[in-house]
Amino acid sequence: MIQRQKVAVIGGGNSGVEAAIDLAGIVEHVTLVEFDTKLRADQVLQDKLNSLRNATVITHALSTEVVGDGAQVTALKYKDRATDTEHSIELSGIFVQIGLLPNTDFLKGSVELSPRGEIIINERNETNVAGVFAAGDCTTVPYKQIIIATGEGAKASLSAFDYIIRNS
Repeated sequence: MIQRQKVAVIGGGNSGVEAAIDLAGIVEHVTLVEFDTKLRADQVLQDKLNSLRNATVITHALSTEVVGDGAQVTALKYKDRATDTEHSIELSGIFVQIGLLPNTDFLKGSVELSPRGEIIINERNETNVAGVFAAGDCTTVPYKQIIIATGEGAKASLSAFDYIIRNS
């Protein structure tokens, strides 16, 4: 059931575009706001978002203020970076999907990391170092969502327990 709400997603990478696509299925309208001049999401995701009649993409936009009435969000203000013109979008929710690079620099040289800095794990959450397990959004697991990270944490703990039992 589509709710009569208008929302915004800030961020034009895969996570932001995926969130906008998901939200478009349950809200009246979703506006994706991106700081850069273009989206960075995979083209297939951009194509899907652009095909949705209740989605708008605004690029080259600097989000400047979240406006509220004391109880809830009512608008998002942004500045068009090309013209310095200020705009306001009336809405009832904002989803921020930016800065999703993992904070794993301290692990360089300890465990294997992907080019994006994610900890490389297998299906049992094992790293390339025996007895070292990892879980959550800092790993190579797809779909960076809280529920996924929670499940991965449970899986990693079970794998670590199994490792300890077998190697004691």
